[in-house]
Amino acid sequence: MKKHRKLLMLLVLSVIFVCLFATPAFAITESEVQTQVDSAGREAVTGNLFIWFLCAIAFLKVSQKIDSFMSSLGINVGHTGGSMMAEAIIAAKSLGAVKGAVSGFRSGGHTPSGGKSTGTAVAAGFMSGGLAGVVSRHFTSGAVKNATGVSGGGLGGMRFASSVSKGGDFANRVIGSVARGSISTMGSMTGANAEAALLSYMGYAGMDGEDIPHYSGVEIGGGRIMGTETTTDYPNGIAFGMYSTEQYTAPKGDYTTVTAVDGSQWYKQYAVDTVEKTPYMAPDGSIAYNEAITKRLPDPPRRKDKI
Repeated sequence: MKKHRKLLMLLVLSVIFVCLFATPAFAITESEVQTQVDSAGREAVTGNLFIWFLCAIAFLKVSQKIDSFMSSLGINVGHTGGSMMAEAIIAAKSLGAVKGAVSGFRSGGHTPSGGKSTGTAVAAGFMSGGLAGVVSRHFTSGAVKNATGVSGGGLGGMRFASSVSKGGDFANRVIGSVARGSISTMGSMTGANAEAALLSYMGYAGMDGEDIPHYSGVEIGGGRIMGTETTTDYPNGIAFGMYSTEQYTAPKGDYTTVTAVDGSQWYKQYAVDTVEKTPYMAPDGSIAYNEAITKRLPDPPRRKDKI
């Protein structure tokens, strides 16, 4: 009886494994995959890669349990192992990031008198949210590195590059963080990256028409957005400056208040006519001036944290 039960169990398991591994019979074509990617959007597909990666780890864990069960029945199976490569990579990156944060503090930080070591607090803050929190922050950090031109930024940088071309929420959150962040810690955005980012941040991504401005010479960071704007009203381009209302006082002179797609508000000023005087020596030996009218940005407003 026991022998028959063992053979029946073996037969059932064989059928299950045939169904699991006969993937060619149920495979989809490459064109069908491309159709699904186009319909969902590359940004959404890229964002789900990490989730599917975790599902793959979970499947391998279940496979280990099945291996153990079959081994208990006396069936020889291959061992998936208890230390998978994917887990090792994630753990190594997480520990390396924590080590970097703590060592960075030790090289330039200090311990407040009568208080707990700030290095411990930094490490605790970095690990808040567990492994998922570490991965999320590492992902966002990669996007910031891509935005500021420090590096490609890995998967985070790839998602940012895809999102910014579509005016996606992920890209605009990263742009807003850099725009209002400290240049010394987060860096700044310049060049083509900044021009595309500003189009996205102001809600113009993917749009086309005469009313859509063209930005050049853009720099984003430190609570300011500077550059040159070309429109039908200013076909030759005009310099502009935008200042975060959270970080700057209202500027002097004419200005408007604009709202970015993330809800943040910015004071915006354009260059105005300014008389420039160039000194020269007159024939009688006196100092005279050549006067010319040029367009120049007004002096920037004061930062609230400097008042």
